[in-house]
Amino acid sequence: MKISLHIILFMTLMSLTACAQQTSESSPITNSEQNSLDMDKPGLEIATLAGGCFWCVEAVYQDLKGVYKVESGYSGGSTVNPTYREIGSGTTGHAEVVQVHFDPAEITFEELLEVFWSTHDPTTLNRQGHDVGTQYRSAIFYHSDEQKEIAERSIKEVADLLWDDPIVTEVTPFKAFYLAESYHQNYYSLNASQPYCRAVISPKMAKLREKFADKLKSNSDVKGQ
Repeated sequence: MKISLHIILFMTLMSLTACAQQTSESSPITNSEQNSLDMDKPGLEIATLAGGCFWCVEAVYQDLKGVYKVESGYSGGSTVNPTYREIGSGTTGHAEVVQVHFDPAEITFEELLEVFWSTHDPTTLNRQGHDVGTQYRSAIFYHSDEQKEIAERSIKEVADLLWDDPIVTEVTPFKAFYLAESYHQNYYSLNASQPYCRAVISPKMAKLREKFADKLKSNSDVKGQ
């Protein structure tokens, strides 16, 4: 069985750090509960996106203006309260996702997707680079009919512009989000020197800063979220 670089490095981290030895349970948030969340800023909306390793996707969206919170977790599967170890087995049906809390007056869902298409490969089924498995699939879990329409239109618009191969990104209704264990949150910001971060995430961040400089927070605004 082929084991991803992501899993190997994570297991090494698990054995070396005390925080990783703690196995906190994930907790579900349903769609109706999302709509009633008491957020930090009125008028925020939520996007739930899967684009491979959630460490990568989290880091990308934390840097964008108009994004007020990014959380890593799991969506799209059948197991209740899944753990990272269960997700890694590929048997739960979940994808690694991020929940992006954003202000549509500052950055639109369309703009979030523009970044999404440019910072992962939506043409590789159930994989991103060396990370292989259904948990690394590309997916958009929409929270409204409007998000669904925007996602489907966005796929058609970028299909021929950015990629030679067909886009395989799932567009499915959001059902539940399970917050990942605490040691996954704000991962790149806290572990930028880790080999996986240097090899995989740092190049994505460089590409983000080059292509979307106008959408980035100022250095004073970029904080762990």
